[in-house]
Amino acid sequence: MKHRLPLRPPMAQPISRRSVVLAGLAWPLAVPVASQAQTPAQPAAGLPPEVSQTLPQAKLLGSGRLTFFGMHVYDARLWAGPEFSAASFARIPLALELEYARTLYGRLIAERSIAEMKKVGEVSDAKAEAWQAEMTRLFADVNKGDRLTGVQVPGEAARFYLNGRHRGDIRDAEFVPLFFGIWLSPRSSEPKLRAALLGGGKTGS
Repeated sequence: MKHRLPLRPPMAQPISRRSVVLAGLAWPLAVPVASQAQTPAQPAAGLPPEVSQTLPQAKLLGSGRLTFFGMHVYDARLWAGPEFSAASFARIPLALELEYARTLYGRLIAERSIAEMKKVGEVSDAKAEAWQAEMTRLFADVNKGDRLTGVQVPGEAARFYLNGRHRGDIRDAEFVPLFFGIWLSPRSSEPKLRAALLGGGKTGS
């Protein structure tokens, strides 16, 4: 189902050349040798409204901070119910919340997402093109303090929110585990960030 999306909000500040480079690292993960995930994220104030609507029993499982060459990119938080298991993350409803620390381009976030998904599993050229187009449509440019939240509806859809406002869904059962696998799969490019996010959950192999 196609969703009519609101116009992108005006940027609060000019986007620098450095931000263009960082944007490709923003929603997914940074280049492994240049990033750090061991710095704790700020504790969440509470269950975000967009998460409570679909996952009212969710709890904060873990959080981590992603930096790139010492620059703070985002804080990540994983929300899920008591049934969560890392070994079966693709079959369990969950939400991943990213709070950004700088201005970044949504178009490049989508491009980087595809590159990271290909590390998690096989993605055909046709699927990559279609998914990138959908993510480009849904991922707005972000400013410092903006929150992007992805909610996993297993076997059905990935639902995306910007600052609690629903942007739209990608309804493709193949897309869902590959996208959230960017952070949660054993093949993640960022094992330290993955471990931080899974900190409160069961970590079966």
